[in-house]
Amino acid sequence: MKDSKKQRYILKKARRDRRIIGLFFLGVIALFFVYFMGRFAYIAVSGRVDNVNLTQRTTRKYRHQKTLWAQRGTIYAYDGSKLAYSDKTYRVFAVLDKKYVDNNKKPLYVTDKKRAAKVLSQYISLSEEQIYRTLSLKNKFQVEFGSPGTNLSLNVKKAIEQHHLTGIYFYSTPSRSYPNGSLAANTIGLAQSQTVGKHHLLKGTMGLEQYYDQQLQGSNGYAVRWIDPQGYNLPQTHEKIKNPRQGKNIYTTLDPNYQYYLEQLVSQVANKYHPRSMQAFVTNPKTGDIIAMTQRPTFDPITKIGLNNSWRNINVQDQYEPGSVMKVMTLAAAIESHHYNPNQYYHSGSINIGGRVVKDWNLSGWGDIPLEQAFVRSSNVGMVFLEQQMGANTWLEYLKKFHIGQKTGITLPGEVAGNINFQHLSDQAITSFGQSVDVTGVQMIQALGAIGNQGVMMKPRIVSQIEDPNTDSVKKIKTQKVGQPVSTATAQKVLNAMRDVVQQKYGTGTVYKIEGQDIAVKTGTAQIASASGGYLAGGNNYIYSVAGLAPASNPKYLVYITMQQPQNMDKSAEQILAEIFNPMMQRLLGTGTIENVKPNTSAITLPDVTGSTLAQAQKSLQKQQLNIGIAGTGSTVVQQLPSANSNILRGQRVVLLTNGAMTMPDVTGWSKNDLLKLSEITGKKIVLNGRGYAVKQNIAPGAVLNTVKQITIELK
Repeated sequence: MKDSKKQRYILKKARRDRRIIGLFFLGVIALFFVYFMGRFAYIAVSGRVDNVNLTQRTTRKYRHQKTLWAQRGTIYAYDGSKLAYSDKTYRVFAVLDKKYVDNNKKPLYVTDKKRAAKVLSQYISLSEEQIYRTLSLKNKFQVEFGSPGTNLSLNVKKAIEQHHLTGIYFYSTPSRSYPNGSLAANTIGLAQSQTVGKHHLLKGTMGLEQYYDQQLQGSNGYAVRWIDPQGYNLPQTHEKIKNPRQGKNIYTTLDPNYQYYLEQLVSQVANKYHPRSMQAFVTNPKTGDIIAMTQRPTFDPITKIGLNNSWRNINVQDQYEPGSVMKVMTLAAAIESHHYNPNQYYHSGSINIGGRVVKDWNLSGWGDIPLEQAFVRSSNVGMVFLEQQMGANTWLEYLKKFHIGQKTGITLPGEVAGNINFQHLSDQAITSFGQSVDVTGVQMIQALGAIGNQGVMMKPRIVSQIEDPNTDSVKKIKTQKVGQPVSTATAQKVLNAMRDVVQQKYGTGTVYKIEGQDIAVKTGTAQIASASGGYLAGGNNYIYSVAGLAPASNPKYLVYITMQQPQNMDKSAEQILAEIFNPMMQRLLGTGTIENVKPNTSAITLPDVTGSTLAQAQKSLQKQQLNIGIAGTGSTVVQQLPSANSNILRGQRVVLLTNGAMTMPDVTGWSKNDLLKLSEITGKKIVLNGRGYAVKQNIAPGAVLNTVKQITIELK
């Protein structure tokens, strides 16, 4: 009986314990349920876990956005030929990580290093052994091949791809092509590759490329896809695409034929007389259009040769005292303000103004002469006499009417305004013959253009229209009148005086006479201000210039040239400048060329020989009468300088880089430009000692260059 009660008690207690334990676990489960429900509700509402934004995490995991890069616009010449356009180069790399496979476990890394090394050595300037060593590096996901593996052309890329090498890939990088080399280089400018994140884009850093960078750049688009880890589109998702807006195209007023001829003439003079700097313009005074414009020093945008010395566009960014060409404006102001009597006599030679003695270039003068001879003889004293007749206030008024000391607003970056120093009586007086006043080249062509356009002054124009390829719309850049400093009658009288500079025996510009042509000219010689005060001394420390309008009866062309401090001056400044002015004006007027000036037909378009066998390349280039320099032991051309489609002269040198080991050519007789091409294409620093042509090299011909850091060349 007792046992039965005891058993019932035990069973009762067990049932109670089970209920308690059950209730306990039920409570715990309920608490966990409430906690998790609250947690899930919080996550659902806030979208966050432990400060991690789940929406962003999911987006990063499944959302794939690809930038659709806009293509930079093209810069065109007047005739529609390309001056600058977008292109691509390629960089080869190899993936070594064996974990890099596709969904089917097929290798995407380099599986046959020996074959890859053998094939690549045929297309880049590294030996098979060097490439194999690079492919054998440990603990690398991917490797590249230095400068030999960069800047590959599309032809070379396609040739490598035809071998179907596993694990060999290419980056494409945007590049800018300048098919005409240094033609108008400082005007067109330069667009260089810049890295933004993992991508490269082109940004204008000089000239029109910089001024119109935003328009040329365009705006990028994008493509968004939702993909799983295997790269497949997620169901019920759609690709979202925003197409890029391509860069706008710029049409310039430059005529490539005249531009090329001007470049050729200026280069011949620069190479012969070695001036510190030069600038040259050809414009249409009736519209303000710049037909051709160049400077020295300049650079080659393909090779970057000369870039360090010519970052500035001196035509708009350098100010200088113009010298006697300013007398054109002085004579015009005196005539227009009725202070000019051509038959009035004055005493030439020297004059004292405000304690300062002003002298004529002919120190003894010409005695008492009529004012009509002052301009033709380029008499400083005569111009001071006219300034005194007008009065300083009237003369300053006309300087401002000609916009001297003001920016022209030309669409090129960095234009400066110049300056008029009008503080003292002597300063006011000497501005009449172009001292104590600073101008720019474009300021002068604007002012001089008024004389060639019946007194109406037109703004210099370098861009004629901007084309939007996205909408096929075209924005015309109209010609713009910016003033009329003098009347038609005054402009004609000044032109007659400029005619006499050429036609009269006592004129300073008789060397610019062209038989059968109606030429109006003013010459100039300006002292150069010294940093320590005063002016530089010495026989060649001047800025020499000439401005000419033709035909003088109804000018269609203005040619303005300046030359600073020629180092080799075995002729008069007028004779030197005539080597540019006369043939250029003859070409403009359609009267042919003069002796010792090469015709434009000597220019050729360089063919693309990359990817060709060396023998084929040599045959092609020799047929074009081009010299050849070869760096490399291989049989296939992988790079060339100048690049394909560049316009160059017959007789120039093309440097070819072949596959295999990079080797040193025999550079005897090479010019400085040739040697700089070699430096650019090999990536090796070359130190040049002396001037002239190569006579000695510290690296023997045929020596392997891969480990060489510096090459020294002696020039004579």
